[in-house]
Amino acid sequence: MPRGDKSSYSEKQKRQAGHIEESEREQGRSEEAAERIAWATVNKQDGGAKGSGRKTARKTASKKSTSKK
Repeated sequence: MPRGDKSSYSEKQKRQAGHIEESEREQGRSEEAAERIAWATVNKQDGGAKGSGRKTARKTASKKSTSKK
């Protein structure tokens, strides 16, 4: 799959990117910049397309051992 291929993204992710891109265009960004910002935002929110190999790191609460004396 070549870079920039959006076929692996879900319909929801594509829709979100479209809305973000439209908002960026309304703010005066160029079409190219608006698209780049939109997909970067979707990737940051969802961790990329399905099957992209990226997994979101989840912080786990570390258990502190406290002993009362």
